[in-house]
Amino acid sequence: MVDQKLKIISRVITFLCGIGLIIVLFVPLWQIELEAPQYPEGLVLLMHPHKLAGNVDIINGLNHYIGMKTLHTEDFLEFTLLPYIISFFAAFCFAVVLLNRRKVLVILFISFTVFGILAMADFYRWNYNYGHELDPNAAIRVPGMSYQPPLIGYKQLLNFGAYSTPHIGGWIFIGVGLLLLTAVVIQYRTMKKNHNSRIRKVVAGASVLLIFSVMSCSTGPEPIKLGVDACSFCKMSIADNKFGAEIVTKKGKIYKFDDTHCVAEFVKSNTIDNSDIKETYLVAFNDPHDFIKASESYLYRSDELRSPMGGNIAAFPDSKSLEQAAQNLKGEKVEWTVVMDK
Repeated sequence: MVDQKLKIISRVITFLCGIGLIIVLFVPLWQIELEAPQYPEGLVLLMHPHKLAGNVDIINGLNHYIGMKTLHTEDFLEFTLLPYIISFFAAFCFAVVLLNRRKVLVILFISFTVFGILAMADFYRWNYNYGHELDPNAAIRVPGMSYQPPLIGYKQLLNFGAYSTPHIGGWIFIGVGLLLLTAVVIQYRTMKKNHNSRIRKVVAGASVLLIFSVMSCSTGPEPIKLGVDACSFCKMSIADNKFGAEIVTKKGKIYKFDDTHCVAEFVKSNTIDNSDIKETYLVAFNDPHDFIKASESYLYRSDELRSPMGGNIAAFPDSKSLEQAAQNLKGEKVEWTVVMDK
């Protein structure tokens, strides 16, 4: 059967994708922001398709003290190849418009999605190597400590908070992937019914890869390391995580606490704006490896609990587990809103 021609809307979308990829050549793809008390204005490392930019010299100076390799554009083969690869995909988009064939569009979408996955894998490898291959003679050494920046989101590295997010070029790259997916879906919907099965598998498989890449941006709570993590409010080392809690911001930064009392006082201190809080999580009293959204938790206050900072509140995932614990503890049920208002 003759290959299906593209609809006008699909050709327009693909043409815009080609224009977008040309723009990517001239703007930063990714950024890593560093925040610390001694640098209140922050430091930023910008990754263009062909070079590193931003506060590279200052960051290299800091890296020297902890034994990390210094960063230089010429040390990365990626900065030589990436402009050509992006240019290739831009030309591929224009070729699809001229050839006007559905199969060529599908090949473009699949190859572009696979390249995006491989690029993120290479970025992770780059972060891992630089964060783990440390000079044993460095001035500052913390046994067992690595300095791998996050792939996407936030991570605390000593006294620095590191944010890793797409820049203009990165968002355009993601947008191109989603637009190409849209064009493929449009063509898929115009196909005859007896040809649906094969294309459904191709589109579904590639879509899962693309959506997985985009959704990897999401951030949730992370395990509390006893004796290592400190409470973000009282600064005490967290030694008992049965009463632990975490606040996750919209940018992915995580604040850890050893007691619900500290959570409430931290929020009242306005260290961060309430509008910046994405979610608050409480550690399940009966399962310290499990987190519960504070708004969905069942809370029980008892002086017999003796939590680290006197909050004396235990969190449970359901009313049944709370009732079981209440049989052995003299106290009362409380609501999360009441805890935060006190």
